[in-house]
Amino acid sequence: MKVAFHGKLGDTLLALSAIRALTDWAGLQSTPPLVRATGPYADLVIRAGLATENQTALPDSQRVVIGDRPGIEAAATGAAATVVCDPAGPPCWSADGKAHPDLPARYYLALERRLGIRLPGTTPFAPTLATRSSSLVEQLQAAGWFTGLTIAGITATSWPERKDYTADRFTEVAERIAEARRFPAQLLLIGGQDGDGIRATAAEGPRRFVNVLRLDGVPAAHLVDLFPHCDLVVGNDTGLTHLAALARRPDGAGPPVVGLYARHSHSKWRSGRPNHHAVATDLSDRMHQGDLCPVRDVIIPDPADLHLETLTPATLARLCVDLLDGSGR
Repeated sequence: MKVAFHGKLGDTLLALSAIRALTDWAGLQSTPPLVRATGPYADLVIRAGLATENQTALPDSQRVVIGDRPGIEAAATGAAATVVCDPAGPPCWSADGKAHPDLPARYYLALERRLGIRLPGTTPFAPTLATRSSSLVEQLQAAGWFTGLTIAGITATSWPERKDYTADRFTEVAERIAEARRFPAQLLLIGGQDGDGIRATAAEGPRRFVNVLRLDGVPAAHLVDLFPHCDLVVGNDTGLTHLAALARRPDGAGPPVVGLYARHSHSKWRSGRPNHHAVATDLSDRMHQGDLCPVRDVIIPDPADLHLETLTPATLARLCVDLLDGSGR
């Protein structure tokens, strides 16, 4: 089987459960399948335990290719069969009196029904991502990071005017958390990857109770290793927030992760992992209740519902403090 995802990081991470469904099915038929991962996210597929480091190629006549539309177009020539993962496609499933609204569950259960066989997977269907030693983490540790309460704020976003909580608000949340816990905090502001290499920039001016460092241009493969060292991750509705929810240390531990949802369903666009939480606007909650998409269903919302500024730092900080207290961090 060949795995080929070439599109968005977040869509790819939430579709890992579809790969898991196919490998579970193939494993029931005979010997475990040979899985080759290609494209920009091959390393993440390997870290999820869904492909091996030994990327053995199969003849075209024996290949099943699974991926998003760009990946299928790039890699499916001559394949025996293709499976396209389209996040608009899989419906919300209900079984045994429980709804399964998150995308990983949708993909897994949709393929289970398509294959016509009960597969061994259970909730949560999204696989976790294994960490490795990291030179970036070692450099931050040498500089005194991860010694106390460490918070990551993910400022990266694909739509800044609609889905960005902003660095200033993330900083205020960290200040309020530190003040509530009566303990100084460290805040890593994680920006997007723009191809210029990793850049670390100290925040300008003094901050109450918080030491702030901006990190930009960090590849996702490095952030998998960084996020589990944090005590809390708060992020925009973006792929790096999903990444933080899936990343795990060797002991299986990971931080509580809070995603901030403005436009899309907070239940659908989540990993389904128990440490992955959501804070949402009224519009996002309406999308959740009706299982709707503002793009697919051509919904024109009230402008007042669009931005995350309706989620105040004070409210978000109180939720985060509760999560930290509950996680023992």
